[in-house]
Amino acid sequence: MQKTITFSLLLAFILQACSQPQPKKEKQPDLPKEKTAFQTSNPWKPVIDVRADVAIVYSVKDHHEKGNMTFEERVQSWRDRGYTTHFMSGIAWGEYQDYFTGEWDGKWHLDEGQVTQHGDTIWHGHMVPYIVPSMNFIKYMKEKVIKRVIDAGIDAIFLEEPEFWARSGYSDAFKREWKEYYGFDWRPQHESAENTYLSNKLKYQLYYRALNECFTYAKEYGKSKGMNVRCYVPTHSLVNYSQWQIVSPEASLAALPCVDGYIAQVWTGTSREPNYFNGKAKERVFETAFLEYGSMESMTEPTGRKMFFLTDPIEDWPRDWADYKKNYQATFTAQLLYPMIADYEVMPWPNRIYQGYYRTSANSEEKERIPRFYSTQMQVMINTLNNMPLSENKVSGSQGIGVLMANSLMFQRFPTHNGYEDPQLSNFYGQALPLLKRGVPVKTVHIENVSFPETWKDVKVLIMSYSNMKPMDQSAHDHIAEWVKNGGVLMYCGRDQDAFQSVQEWWNTNGNNFSAPSEDLFLKMGLKAPFVAGEFEYGKGKVCILRNDPKEFVLEENNDNVFVNTVNALYQKETGSELEFKNSFALTRGPYELVAVVDENPEKTPYSIKGKLIDLFDPEIPVLDEKQINPGEQAFLFNIGNVENPETPQVLATAARVYDENRSRNEYSFVAKSPLNTTNVMRVLLPKEVKKTEVTDAAGNPLEADMSWDGESKTCFLRFENNPDGVRVKLSW
Repeated sequence: MQKTITFSLLLAFILQACSQPQPKKEKQPDLPKEKTAFQTSNPWKPVIDVRADVAIVYSVKDHHEKGNMTFEERVQSWRDRGYTTHFMSGIAWGEYQDYFTGEWDGKWHLDEGQVTQHGDTIWHGHMVPYIVPSMNFIKYMKEKVIKRVIDAGIDAIFLEEPEFWARSGYSDAFKREWKEYYGFDWRPQHESAENTYLSNKLKYQLYYRALNECFTYAKEYGKSKGMNVRCYVPTHSLVNYSQWQIVSPEASLAALPCVDGYIAQVWTGTSREPNYFNGKAKERVFETAFLEYGSMESMTEPTGRKMFFLTDPIEDWPRDWADYKKNYQATFTAQLLYPMIADYEVMPWPNRIYQGYYRTSANSEEKERIPRFYSTQMQVMINTLNNMPLSENKVSGSQGIGVLMANSLMFQRFPTHNGYEDPQLSNFYGQALPLLKRGVPVKTVHIENVSFPETWKDVKVLIMSYSNMKPMDQSAHDHIAEWVKNGGVLMYCGRDQDAFQSVQEWWNTNGNNFSAPSEDLFLKMGLKAPFVAGEFEYGKGKVCILRNDPKEFVLEENNDNVFVNTVNALYQKETGSELEFKNSFALTRGPYELVAVVDENPEKTPYSIKGKLIDLFDPEIPVLDEKQINPGEQAFLFNIGNVENPETPQVLATAARVYDENRSRNEYSFVAKSPLNTTNVMRVLLPKEVKKTEVTDAAGNPLEADMSWDGESKTCFLRFENNPDGVRVKLSW
């Protein structure tokens, strides 16, 4: 790509690429199963043998402190245990000290770190700055990292977290990139909104370029060796990056031919970031996670790219085990409420999960390794993911409410100009939380994807605002206007008074003279200035304008009624029925029942579900006849009544992975594998009560095990210590 290309032309190219139909990719029949994965920088160890499909080996650095192994030896250690191996490393940071210290090319490169206005480098670790990804650094990544990985026989590469901090942009390296890209000298972003916008667009473009270059090289080099190399981007959600004031390419990458998919990096650490609702700022982990996962799904759904959802049983910040458990359940439930995603990174960094020390309680400094009750529960949960089905079922509630997002959400977060603030991304949450907290499963829509017909298929009412983002390409308005003309309902909320409305962009250059980008959209839908609040018709559809910034609906107590009532009225006119307000979300995925009950809702009644239910959030995996879920809680249940082929002996729930199943007229046997120093619990469906139980190790030696029979559910409960070499179980009746 020529370096003199303007950003507008670049985005036009991206949107043009997006407008071309992208066939959904089918897995090659000879590919191994790659439904579940985890990432680790360690060689195989029995205490972290998670038994997902894929071990993503992190970093090419030869770790003398980790078994004194080279990268290739670490990879082989996982292959020897039956894993498919992939590779992951950072693109904005990593163990690249040999680049920064000059070992690679004889030149010192610490000046290529991201630097703040005060001259401070933003560090990720010792001698590891967040990077301004120069072409020289990209050359290093190709030659020193990607080539070595492919030479090791790895055909799937994950370059994670393309992150440029909004508060940075003052280094000499960034100034050089600015001059080369824009053709004029660098301008400090703190001096004006326009400078901030230009700065963040460049940060966005630099990582777009870096990933495009690295992945294109990976595919070409792999092809030269007869390999089909697949390339993925593990990244935080657009919601989180915007809230944390980080700039990243995000949705635009889905249009690149060299990008095969993403990992949605959503976990307690991102989802516990406080937001405002009803005038109060606090953690709302389930709700935030639901919106984060939703923004990742909607980013790739129209382009057919593969999406892994990630959760983490702990988080980066040290807390206590009870805190981790509660929030893990919230994020885990949120991810499963998206039934058209069924690929998962089951955990990152199993070494720190199984071998790290964390507080025993919130008020204690005493620390311990993961308690058995939590490791057992966690392993029950992650082993369901190996079999989690796709489902056409919808989450309970009124479908069809969308909230528009744009990558430019990341551009206006820092610094503040002309006193205009958006506390905790309230202009986004102000469009989503008032509905989500009332039990409406709001979905997100990416403006970068509006050219795809698939984007619009389930949207009845689209809520949008340009108070905290701007359309980077005018053609997006053509697609939105066309959707309204064909019967869509658009609700626009915004005063259009923030400082970024007047940045020099397409809506006020090249013959356009709009004071705000929304004016172009309104004119395309037949509205006339001065574009006051009200409801208007356009073709078969409707346009409603509220002259409030969405943040106003959540920053003040009891101030969202006008917004909610307006959305409800529009929805009723469109569908003939009012929005369903409730305090819960429920979904059935095959045999699994998922429920989340929200708090901060006038309805305080628990959600109740009946049947023969295995409680998968309880390490004892009991069979219940009824489960009640209180406000602020979630449930994950196995519904025995939904089992296919109930006469066939089968494991319904387990804290291990099951292999080598064999069935005969009166016998069922299998092998269970899971990490050492963990306890397995199992619930096994059988046609008759067990008469004989045999539990042995890999050498055939008897092992101690607990067994009980539940006649009503026809399930056998087993408990024994796990072993990655396998525990053989034989049940006879």
